[in-house]
Amino acid sequence: MEPLAYLADVRRADRAAEHFALHRRAWLKTAAIAGGTWLTPVAEALARRAEQSGGHEPAQSVILLWLAGGPSQLETFDPHPGTAIAGGTAAIDTALRGVQLATGYERLAEQLADVSLVRSLTSKEGDHERGTYLVKTGYRPDPTVVHPSIGAICCHQLPVGKTEIPRHVSILPNQWPARGGFLGNSFDAFKTFDPADKVPDVSLHVPDARQAQRLADRAMVDRAFAAGRRRQFDATLHGQMIDRAVAMMGSEQLKAFDIAEEPAELRTAYGNTPFGRGCLAARRLIEQGVRCVEVTLAGWDSHTNNHEAHARLAQTLDPAFAALIADLRERDLLSRTVVLCGGEFGRTPRINALDGRDHWPHGFTVALAGGGIRGGQVIGETDPEGGRKVSDPRTVADIHATILTALAIDPAHEETSPAGRPIKFSEGMVIGGLLDS
Repeated sequence: MEPLAYLADVRRADRAAEHFALHRRAWLKTAAIAGGTWLTPVAEALARRAEQSGGHEPAQSVILLWLAGGPSQLETFDPHPGTAIAGGTAAIDTALRGVQLATGYERLAEQLADVSLVRSLTSKEGDHERGTYLVKTGYRPDPTVVHPSIGAICCHQLPVGKTEIPRHVSILPNQWPARGGFLGNSFDAFKTFDPADKVPDVSLHVPDARQAQRLADRAMVDRAFAAGRRRQFDATLHGQMIDRAVAMMGSEQLKAFDIAEEPAELRTAYGNTPFGRGCLAARRLIEQGVRCVEVTLAGWDSHTNNHEAHARLAQTLDPAFAALIADLRERDLLSRTVVLCGGEFGRTPRINALDGRDHWPHGFTVALAGGGIRGGQVIGETDPEGGRKVSDPRTVADIHATILTALAIDPAHEETSPAGRPIKFSEGMVIGGLLDS
């Protein structure tokens, strides 16, 4: 999404409720005593979020570590050492008794008490584009509608507050970034790349005086165009979008993209890679009220030399994922940030003739942490013999329902598509045992 596009969601109603300093639970009690008559519609929605959270502060943001290409569950989060399907992949012990990860994830293994694994995820989509769509939206592709990604839903439902920069961000995006779908293009992810570089399209290319003259000229043209057609002009949101874009370009919050402000020791902990820098930037962005940050690590499509490819990628993913969990926890951000790590499907238990693994949507793993997700849980099992049957199977929609519930967003809430069709945010079921009561 370009800087102007994300700004159209300014039409959403009163956001002032987010500015209240009271804890949401205390705020809800205050509202009840007062009879609730002073609450705006958005304030009422936030009060419902507090009530739905069962007394816990609900999550406020999501970080998606997107492993593009489909990582092998056997060489990451679900090893079966000593079996034929392991193909020689070894495993290491973790902070959880009896739970192992593949070799190469030694740092993440130390953080596993805060991470839960859903090892029995199943899907009917074994194609990259369709699988990506499913995991990012919770729905299989449908030619009649484009579903919103979970990040778009977060931005649609959660308050803006004082955030002046895009609230849905995709760092290092591939060809299928998160979309706003039927919620509108304004909820598409803002795309940016290696945080070592400047954020694109937010710097002035003319002197300040020239910029001021351009804005004055634009205002004059707008006034002339709006004369006699104010309602139509206002409906375009053009003026609001320009004003918000200008505010964003001058915002101090843009510094959140600049990881050079972080101590060298912390930057080293995340790893000196674009993905590691992206994960560090993600933490900085959610501190500014960004609702969803997607950071992509590509290269997992290992039809050839599977073990070599996964060993190389582990050197990037392990430090970045582990440092992100530790960093969020140390800054008291983990409890209000859901972290999801996974790709569009897994890889076949059988190793092919090119020492690779092919697409396998019949039993793969995602990792979840933070935001009220109870750490140290393992949901389901895959067949150590490599069959398609899994224990306690779960769907991608169940993952979405669980995350939305952690955010105190009702998964069953319906929005109307442009075709007039009511569509739920998720048709899945919350995964029991993952959310704190």
